[in-house]
Amino acid sequence: MIDYANNPDYLNSFLNYSTTILNKSPNSIKEYNYDLNMFLKYIKIHFKLTNEHDFSRIEIKDISLDIIKKIKLEDIHSFISYLAIEQKSKPATRARKVSTIRIFFKYLTQKAHLIDKNPAEFLETPKLDKRLPKYLNLDDSKRLLQATNNTDNRNHERDYAIITLFLNCGLRLSELVGINIADIDFNENKLTVIGKGNKERTIYLNNACIHALNDYLAVKPKEGIKHDKLNSEKALFLSERKERISRRTVQHIVYTKLLSAGLDPSKYSTHKLRHTAATLMYQYGEVDIRALQVLLGHESIATTEIYTHVDNEQVRNAIEKNPLSNM
Repeated sequence: MIDYANNPDYLNSFLNYSTTILNKSPNSIKEYNYDLNMFLKYIKIHFKLTNEHDFSRIEIKDISLDIIKKIKLEDIHSFISYLAIEQKSKPATRARKVSTIRIFFKYLTQKAHLIDKNPAEFLETPKLDKRLPKYLNLDDSKRLLQATNNTDNRNHERDYAIITLFLNCGLRLSELVGINIADIDFNENKLTVIGKGNKERTIYLNNACIHALNDYLAVKPKEGIKHDKLNSEKALFLSERKERISRRTVQHIVYTKLLSAGLDPSKYSTHKLRHTAATLMYQYGEVDIRALQVLLGHESIATTEIYTHVDNEQVRNAIEKNPLSNM
């Protein structure tokens, strides 16, 4: 939960702007608040406005706009250096904080007109390591599905539908737990999900998904479902307590099914199943990169391009398919 009472007014105004105008998701707002709280606490130490070095004990409500106006680019660089050296933060973590700080100062200068100069105007994003995403190969994916479709498990229809959607649709964890029954159009075999930034997108369901969903809906509890703030009565996937399934429960399901399939759960996760779906579609489905971008809900094509990695077999096939290979 965000402690608005202990935030400066200008920070709360930025969070409200991000919610109402930028249409950022609740998770994004929490990340903004966390990043900026950490940044402002560092500034308080950096400017020698406190003798306290325990971030959990530092208050930021008293950081006035006059102090914000004194922040320069080198002060932000000092914060990013602190993250790298003292906190051992990964480049991706630092990049997220840089992005938050840039958006924050753009709001203060261009939108709210609370300060005149933007110290983050020329702030650069840390260079990210281009690592190939981890994913299950086709055989391991089949093993996972087979291990999940075990009738000895009383929730096997639900769990199988969950794994099937992950591996076929490339859903994010938040998208899967947020699915309502009304989001599924069985006439058109399609699913509507709410992705990052509250952006709605359509995912078309293949036969495997339709069969798995129908099998689950046939045994899904119809009575005793909780009426709560999670709108559990509308939810597709329910926990054993008959409320909308939680992220943690889904993560546990994936963990145990990976173990059952003889796969290392420390190497894979719900997000790795999203990587798996994207990679398999690209490798075997001859999916256009732009279509894959739309399916995954990526804002930038650069994010989708990580799935265009090829293995040695694909390189060999490319050479053999050259029309001049038999000359």
